[in-house]
Amino acid sequence: MSDPARNLPPYESGGRPTPGPLRDWLAAMKAQAPAAQAQAQAPFQPQAETRQPPRPEPRAAETAWSPRIVQQPVEAPRSNPEAEDISELMAENLMLKAKLRIESDRHGELQTLLAQEIRELRNHVQIEMNALHEIRAERDHFRVERDQIRDELDAMREERDLWRARTEALAQPLFQKR
Repeated sequence: MSDPARNLPPYESGGRPTPGPLRDWLAAMKAQAPAAQAQAQAPFQPQAETRQPPRPEPRAAETAWSPRIVQQPVEAPRSNPEAEDISELMAENLMLKAKLRIESDRHGELQTLLAQEIRELRNHVQIEMNALHEIRAERDHFRVERDQIRDELDAMREERDLWRARTEALAQPLFQKR
């Protein structure tokens, strides 16, 4: 197998607590780091040479070209805590950016929903206000009609009183004693 992409020595962070998913990710990385570090500290044995069977003597036609074996340089394990801290901060930064993106998406969706609800409420309030104006106009119309009927009733009462007075005046000589 090939060497892992990164060889990280175990790092115990005593500075600040890490958030949940980031802590899990870092724990998984730390679990893989001791095995990788043990491989890196073992003396380097070229794997390409041990795996290949001995080659027969090249023929005359094949002497012009033959594949060459390239040895990969051994990386020195990083013991710089600043690099580990930077990678930890970068991982935390990526997690926070993802959370921020999710929150901004949710905020945008909520803004859209709220705008739609406000439009619906404004429409409902407008309908209710129109109904209220119609009721007020109808009430004012009924008040005007009531006042007209009251005036007509007062006029009829006055006319009634006038006719009563006339009939009494005309009937008075009939009932007088002579």
